[in-house]
Amino acid sequence: MGRIVKVAVCTLNQWAMDFEGNLGRILESIDKAKKAGATFRSGPELEISGYGCEDHFYESDTTFHSWQVLARLLDSTICRNIIVDVGMPVMHKNITYNCRVIFLNSQILLIRPKMRMCDTTLYRESRWFSPWSKEKVVEEFCLPRFITQITGQNVVPIGDAVINTLETCIGFEICEELWHPASNHINLSLDGVEIISNSSASVFAVRKAHEISDRCKMASAKCGGCYMYSNLRGCDGGRMYFNGSSSISMNGDIITQGKQFSLEAVEVNVATFDLEDIRVYRNIIRCRTHSAAKSEPYPRVKVDFALSSESMSFQLTDYPTDLNPFENEYGESNERKTQLHTPEEEIAMGPACWMWDYLRRSCQGGFFLPLSGGIDSSSTACLVYSMCNMIVDAVEQGDRQVLLDVQKIVGDYEYIPKDPKQLCNTLLVTCYMGTENSSVETKARATELASQIGSYHRNIVLDTAVSAILGIFQQVTKLTPKFRVHGGSPRENLALQNIQARLRMVLSYFFAQLMLWVRNRPGGLLVLGSSNVDEALRGYFTKYDCSSADINPIGGISKDDLKNFIAYFRVKYNITALDKIIKAPATAELEPLQDGQLAQLDEVDMGMTYKELSTYGKLRKIHCAGPFSMFCKLVPLWSNSTPKEVADKVKHFYRCYAINRHKMTILTPSCHVESYSPEDNRFDLRPFLYNHTWKWQFDAIDEQVYQMSILENTSEKRKDATLVPIKHCNLQTNLDSTLFV
Repeated sequence: MGRIVKVAVCTLNQWAMDFEGNLGRILESIDKAKKAGATFRSGPELEISGYGCEDHFYESDTTFHSWQVLARLLDSTICRNIIVDVGMPVMHKNITYNCRVIFLNSQILLIRPKMRMCDTTLYRESRWFSPWSKEKVVEEFCLPRFITQITGQNVVPIGDAVINTLETCIGFEICEELWHPASNHINLSLDGVEIISNSSASVFAVRKAHEISDRCKMASAKCGGCYMYSNLRGCDGGRMYFNGSSSISMNGDIITQGKQFSLEAVEVNVATFDLEDIRVYRNIIRCRTHSAAKSEPYPRVKVDFALSSESMSFQLTDYPTDLNPFENEYGESNERKTQLHTPEEEIAMGPACWMWDYLRRSCQGGFFLPLSGGIDSSSTACLVYSMCNMIVDAVEQGDRQVLLDVQKIVGDYEYIPKDPKQLCNTLLVTCYMGTENSSVETKARATELASQIGSYHRNIVLDTAVSAILGIFQQVTKLTPKFRVHGGSPRENLALQNIQARLRMVLSYFFAQLMLWVRNRPGGLLVLGSSNVDEALRGYFTKYDCSSADINPIGGISKDDLKNFIAYFRVKYNITALDKIIKAPATAELEPLQDGQLAQLDEVDMGMTYKELSTYGKLRKIHCAGPFSMFCKLVPLWSNSTPKEVADKVKHFYRCYAINRHKMTILTPSCHVESYSPEDNRFDLRPFLYNHTWKWQFDAIDEQVYQMSILENTSEKRKDATLVPIKHCNLQTNLDSTLFV
């Protein structure tokens, strides 16, 4: 009676414009799916070209080469006797669409364009693609002649249609369509589509993985059916790290799920299930069946092919058929346990995998990191050590590609990494760059951490170089700038700090180019930055200082998350050096010491705490708050401060933000992790030249403070909450036109 079906979702680490490599990984995934017994294979979004081609999608070359890759797939014996679903750009009637191409035995069955564009956060799909807006409509697509020579087809259907096999029906969503309020899978399921494939390019952000898991479960729970989610993994050539976690859900349960973080370039997850379980589940939901009875049908592409076979009729499925879909006989959930990492684990693995992709594809020999002994640079060093642990684990598990990549990086094809600490010594050079303003404690902390993770460590002193620069200035101007503690002006004090920071950047690149020469190895090193997302938001760094680097693994991570990550990492790897680093105050160490002790603290310099900065960042970006609405939101949130104190804090933040916004244009590329990143190249598109007085906005804040002070001082003030009218402002937020105080 049962119709047992086996399907496969694929997680691929593709690389934009790497058509040769992308083809190889797609073929490998199809081969693995077939060997596992799957009869339908789905892969990630735009897997042929790579997702991150960006303005290369304007080039006809990109579309042409994608068709060339498809031709190789159509002609390959690996792709026989399995329905294959791949992603690529397709131009139809002079319009470029983000498409799925579904084929079987050298015949293209359907080209299904994406219907909902993603234009939020890091995504800019409408810049390159148009949505297919003709619901349940197909047209004829004229194939390139070299494709016709393989398939014998001149035209194939393109549009919003489904595939009808001998025993079931397959429908398609592409990434954003799952997130859209009117998701396609609802209408698909009402029309009897039992298997829905979603090909995705979902980017990693800390604390996001559970959202994807919940949406996939809900897509199959609400409507019934099998929901296949295939996602990219890896950096794809940009700031994004794609999230992996491909899964197969059925009737509200995830029955198989891939890894979120891994160095594995090709991961295939297969699930076996009974179509009858879908039919029974749906039929029980009576309101669904009534709606389905009057649903408008999709165009169907009929194919003489069965996903199931007679020999599979009595195989065990991955989904329990003898129990309630939600509970077993003991009242426990039948759902397979899915691995959702803690934020600290996500930080430990996500940026580490991103760094690995960048390192192996950049043809460099490792990393160079200025290690100060503070939390930021120490976190960066720990991420490299995390990467080394993942490499050793992958090699031990037999990942041939990871081994070949490591051997290429170190220039030794006999080398086999067996110890993370030794590998870290090979790949990471750390350097403490001190001046007369540096403390003994920070140098000791940096040295101890380097010893415990195994990095190749050096200590250098910059005072001679600083003196040389000052000597040139004195020779030209006959003036000698002084630090503030020695009677200097604020601009003298700042200039003397900046010259130290900028010399660290110059020396970092010089050492990065030559340290492998010193160690008798070929190549150079990538310079790592270590400025966190909160400092970028505030502009608390020197332009073109040691925060300027090739890549910055922690550039998208908040200070609070870095502290939690360091605490987690200390326990996981027993790195006792991190105990002192966690307790140490944050300092730039660019001003003179007082009696050998630190006199400069970051939070004092900034005029705000890191926790406050994180709050400002979330309100500014995630909640789209300007100065006035930020003040309105913070008054009840910071009830321990007076409205005047909150107003002063908001004004100070926005003045600093405006004055330093220009620094965002040169931020070192970082792995996108936090949703309030101020990085303006891809994510946070705002001006970099502001009127820093914010006169209109600040006047509105002052008016509100005044109104609140009147309310405070009136003898008839009520103790309960009162609504105060807001004047002189038309809020463009979700606030009402009144403030609750």
